[in-house]
Amino acid sequence: MTSAPITTDLISRLRSDLAAAHFSVPGLTGLWGIDADAALRRNQRVPAQRALAALATRLGRNEPAATLARLFLLGDQVPRADLDTAMPTLGAKGAEELALVAFVGNPTATDSAGPETFLRPLVDLRPYSFVDAHGAGSWWIVSDLGELALGHPLGETHVLGIGGASRTLSGLMMPTPVARALDIGTGCGIQAMHAARHAEHVVATDISVRALELAALNAELNDIDNIEFRFGSLFEPVAGERFDHIISNPPFVITPRGVDVPSYEYRDGGMVGDALVEAVVRGAAAHLSPGGVVQLLGNWEYHDDTDAFDRLERWLTPVAGESLDAWIIEREVQSPGEYAETWIRDGGTRPGTADFDLLYNAWLNDFEARGVRRVGFGYLVLRRTDVVATGLPTPPTLRRLERMPDALGHNPAGLGAHLAECLAAHDWLARTDDALLLRTSLTVASDVTEERHYWPGQPNPTLMTLHQGGGFGRSVPLDTALAGLVGACDGDLAVGAIIGALAQLLEADEAALVAELLPQLRGLLVDGFLSLPEPV
Repeated sequence: MTSAPITTDLISRLRSDLAAAHFSVPGLTGLWGIDADAALRRNQRVPAQRALAALATRLGRNEPAATLARLFLLGDQVPRADLDTAMPTLGAKGAEELALVAFVGNPTATDSAGPETFLRPLVDLRPYSFVDAHGAGSWWIVSDLGELALGHPLGETHVLGIGGASRTLSGLMMPTPVARALDIGTGCGIQAMHAARHAEHVVATDISVRALELAALNAELNDIDNIEFRFGSLFEPVAGERFDHIISNPPFVITPRGVDVPSYEYRDGGMVGDALVEAVVRGAAAHLSPGGVVQLLGNWEYHDDTDAFDRLERWLTPVAGESLDAWIIEREVQSPGEYAETWIRDGGTRPGTADFDLLYNAWLNDFEARGVRRVGFGYLVLRRTDVVATGLPTPPTLRRLERMPDALGHNPAGLGAHLAECLAAHDWLARTDDALLLRTSLTVASDVTEERHYWPGQPNPTLMTLHQGGGFGRSVPLDTALAGLVGACDGDLAVGAIIGALAQLLEADEAALVAELLPQLRGLLVDGFLSLPEPV
């Protein structure tokens, strides 16, 4: 890149050309079809290459979006003339100035003078679409070339694009409007860009200069101007500052520390075991405003006979009087072998090779030496408790550590809004006694259904279950009393009135029924099965 004004102009031209070429997720799917789309998600490009070649033969030309896809997604070289056609405003020379491509052969050649000039990609540039609480959105994301385009394992300074973990975290991001947000380990900037949709100002940090450059490019390319980028590790670049929302997809991968083991900046934090995730958790309270929330992904180790949740509880020990609420969900647990295989393949080293076996042994040796028998993966939602009038923090009211395999549910707009609603319901319940709850009118959430099973010919069900269609897709068994209570929650009748009617109908003691049902009702509220009539 040259001077800032020229670079800004080039990025503006790039944005214009990508839009004019209809370089979008649905546009590309329309070019090569859903089967090629699925193959690309499996890291196989041949079906897409064949589909684009057939399209070019049928049309007698290369579509602009097809040229861009071949170059930036599939890693193919393309003729300069094709790129100039696909990017008429920026042109091949402008793309070179932005360090998006490199010329192969003579960069001054033309179609009529000398051999045809080709270009090869220097970056991965692809469309990205999403739906969140603010509605549908689409961006273009620049990152380093992946293994598919490189044809060899990734380099240690690789800047990752949008992967499964980044999609998971962006889907978990709570959309509550805030003044200041922090993205730790921003990478290509995707989490900071999502945070910019609900935060007035976002600070994004990383230990990689390359990552910060690409993240800044992505923000400008997508016309996002409320992100500030800073260099440094973890909380170092924001010492003494506080934020309302902290987001982090940190380099949480547990990697053996050894000279023969590559350490990738985008996933390996340079610490032993799960110490990096611990450092984020322990440092969070000092950088959160009262009531501020931190959301991150992480790995944690099971040592010998110790439950990982016991270790997580110790990480949450108050520091300097600042305490944290915590909701931690373990989505998956892997054996040492499964974990090693996952991350060795992630770096591009293929099974069955001597390099793979060398790395496999290094991982297993490390786990064995440190007594690691399993590794958990999941989501952490931490919140600094509010400061009361005395100036001291209130004790944590939320300590929820649960195991939910594949806890994603069915949420087209992500889990973020559901998490925010559950936290709001928890807060309301924490300050609500049973007397007030009995006077409250509740409604059944719109995604909730009830399933009943009957023995043939019998009038009464033998099994009743409440199912959550959104959220975490939870299911709750029902007995007759709880089913009757939930079924009558239509927003009109108060809980106490419903229980009173049920007591008469079931010929049960009303006080005993209240004692039995209210704890279950609180659980249904905090899990999102039931809703309060007004925002809490």
